[in-house]
Amino acid sequence: MDDANGAGARLLPVDPADYRAHALHAPDRIWLETNCYIDVWVEVLHAFGLEPLAALSFTVEQDFEGDHFTFFKFPPEDLRALFGLQVQELAIFDTVEGHSVEQIRRGRMPLVEVDSYYLPDTRGTAYKQAHVKSTIGIGALDIAARRMNYFHNTSYHLVEGEDFDGLFRRLPAQQGQPDVLFPYVEFVKRDGQVLEGRALVEGALALMKDHLARRPAGVFTRFRAEFPRHLEMLASRPMDYFHLYAFNIMRQLGANFEMLGSHLQWLAGHGEAGLDEAIAACLQIAEGTKALQFQLARAVSRKKFGDYSVALDDLQRAHDLALGTLERRYGR
Repeated sequence: MDDANGAGARLLPVDPADYRAHALHAPDRIWLETNCYIDVWVEVLHAFGLEPLAALSFTVEQDFEGDHFTFFKFPPEDLRALFGLQVQELAIFDTVEGHSVEQIRRGRMPLVEVDSYYLPDTRGTAYKQAHVKSTIGIGALDIAARRMNYFHNTSYHLVEGEDFDGLFRRLPAQQGQPDVLFPYVEFVKRDGQVLEGRALVEGALALMKDHLARRPAGVFTRFRAEFPRHLEMLASRPMDYFHLYAFNIMRQLGANFEMLGSHLQWLAGHGEAGLDEAIAACLQIAEGTKALQFQLARAVSRKKFGDYSVALDDLQRAHDLALGTLERRYGR
């Protein structure tokens, strides 16, 4: 499947240098990055000419999972209902790059789990420093030229040369390792109905009702019950561990509700009234979790922890207000 004479394919008529990210990745966001899957999908939808703001009602279902807040992701069924997109697992039995070219030629975007160690856009964090799993969306790929355009985090990027080889396990040091598993790869088929105008708003509201009906109870109360144990654990761990903790607790909670607030603003801009308090509460959660993260970072650094009950009280009131308002308005 990998063409030794040079296989290439291009899905999108845009170059990384000219790409303009969606407003959800504007520099003034409280949480500029959320998680790799949400961020890549925001830009993939944007590049397809679709509105990611319409598809964020699933954020009301976020749960506290005992050791982290839900790593929130666009549900495939929502993407299909609103935009006619099918997200399927791509069977990998040959080279990932060869399979990717095949799908791009058919008008489908591959979503590949890769090692951020070889992603130039992570310079300063993972690039050439740490082996971190992350998801990219491939917009163009040229195997012979060893070049790829890809969506990752907040924009559209170029990778080439040795980094390209590293991503696709072509480096000499990566050869002869039969115990290395194929990565997980999805692909996006665009062959369904795309909702537009008022139909898109109605579709988004229908999904909101479905997600509210499945919303878990007592989310923040359960988090608060575990928080003292978290502090004890953080007191015995180094700062490197705190960064992992903060990503899975503070960022997932704060970014989730910032996204929900943006979704509600989109609904308000399309005629849905009475959402101002819920929008403000979502913003308070986004800002409050960022502030709490800074407080905890200082505490871990100094190994001296304080009383965070006031901050947690404020977050819980905002959490209850945001979701309670939506439950009263759209719940079943």
